[in-house]
Amino acid sequence: MEITASLVKELRERTGAGMMDCKAALSDARGDIEIAIEVMRKSGAAKAAKKAGRIAAEGIISIKLNENDIVILEVNCETDFVTKDESFLSFVDSVIQVISNNNVSDVDELLKLNSGNQTIEEANQQLIAKIGEKITIRRFQKSSIQNQTGTYLHGIRIGVIVEIKGGSEELAKDIAMHIAASRPLFINEDQISQEILDKEKEIYTAQAQESGKPADIVEKMVEGRLKKFIKEITLLGQPFVKDPEKSIEKILESSNAKVLSFIRYEVGEGIEKRADNFAEEVMSQAKGS
Repeated sequence: MEITASLVKELRERTGAGMMDCKAALSDARGDIEIAIEVMRKSGAAKAAKKAGRIAAEGIISIKLNENDIVILEVNCETDFVTKDESFLSFVDSVIQVISNNNVSDVDELLKLNSGNQTIEEANQQLIAKIGEKITIRRFQKSSIQNQTGTYLHGIRIGVIVEIKGGSEELAKDIAMHIAASRPLFINEDQISQEILDKEKEIYTAQAQESGKPADIVEKMVEGRLKKFIKEITLLGQPFVKDPEKSIEKILESSNAKVLSFIRYEVGEGIEKRADNFAEEVMSQAKGS
């Protein structure tokens, strides 16, 4: 059967794949578009496997708020260009909808669930084949709404959910915005492990001893630095971004409110990006040729 331009066009519209991929699939399928689609789905899995070792540290943070629960999701890709792609954005929307509609505990379980007529894993593989980049669902959290909940999205790169008792919707949103900007690790000092404090104290002591000052002065220097460290990493100790003269603790006290929990996601945090050395790559290729 002749591979016509209209047949290639129809296959492109149905799969979203590139023209050359569509031509090749139709050729393999001898012009049968249904077989071609099946061939492309199989090759999509192969392409996904080839890209599995690549690093995906760009991506998007998405938040979905329902009447009874809230979901935050991170989906990664290799370049920020892909985050503007409609098919990528549609995939993110479908994933967060599936999480919202189901009781799912982890990514492995999520991949097995259906979105439309295929599993999330199959949709993921098809998207990889179409876009040509590694795409991974990295993490998500789903929480029930029991108290005042504030959310904040800083573009597509940072997302925050905060739960407070008391206060107002506006206060919850302000606290969420503050968390996005100031990156607290804990709500208060009680949540910091003794191991973390001991490690910091050891570092500050070594630094202070290099000054050559007496032991009692060194002790006061270490104490001061440790207090500063605790303020920097605890939400309650931080100065409020909208009014730095007041701490978050004071802002909450004035509204008779209390932070119960927060979640902060930032795209790619903790993922080590590979710095390719092109000179070394060229040299290794030259030696191998």
